Amino acid sequence: MKKYKIVVAYDGTDYCGWQKQKCVPSITQRLEDTFSVVFEKSISLVGVSRTDAGVHALGQVASFRTDFDVEQEKLFQAWNNMLPPDIVIRKLEAISQDWNIHQNVKQKIYFYHFFTKRPLPFVQRYGWYYRYPINIEKLKKALNVFVGTHDFRSFCSSDDERENTVRTVDSISLQYFTRFNAYRIAVKGPRFLRHMIRRIVGAAIEVASREQLTVNYLKEVLKEKDPEQTLPNAPAKGLLLYKVIYEGDRKK
Repeated sequence: MKKYKIVVAYDGTDYCGWQKQKCVPSITQRLEDTFSVVFEKSISLVGVSRTDAGVHALGQVASFRTDFDVEQEKLFQAWNNMLPPDIVIRKLEAISQDWNIHQNVKQKIYFYHFFTKRPLPFVQRYGWYYRYPINIEKLKKALNVFVGTHDFRSFCSSDDERENTVRTVDSISLQYFTRFNAYRIAVKGPRFLRHMIRRIVGAAIEVASREQLTVNYLKEVLKEKDPEQTLPNAPAKGLLLYKVIYEGDRKK
């Protein structure tokens, strides 16, 4: 029995998310079904991040075991060649049996893209077109509210019942790309709650686009620890899992 790690990129538009669900296509299901068709063997994938419906990835990491004995490069090429064009395995490597995909995660990097002008057709499915004026300097201050260690209960899914909602955000930055008329919010941290990044982004942009809402108001919402708060949740289409960094990874 061998164990492998893969790095996967995908366009999540037409999928219900990473995790398998009944009667709807998921990224995991498509990868497992394709492996079964190509090699006539079943596998069970475990992913490091359960991206939601419509969320994209450039660096999702997953692992699986198989007793199928084939050269690693042939496994990589044959599997990849049969996948649909919206899913690509970027890397496949053999790992030790005791390697755990959830342990020793140093940092996850997510990008959120949004547009303040109507986007070009070939990029519109990867970002949120926000039609109202945004005060960019106010947005930077609003995003900075979330940097550090906080209880993010006000900024996770309302059906998330876990007891510990304290998380650390290492950094949040904002960058503009002239070529695509797009803004990128980069969020870095070791772990995130369900919907946490999308709720942070939605709330910060709402505050930055409404004069009557202040950055101090955002701080109060964070302190209240109320997942039923009414600041908007940014659409899934703008979110991208860019990279997962493990302890001991070489810098590139």
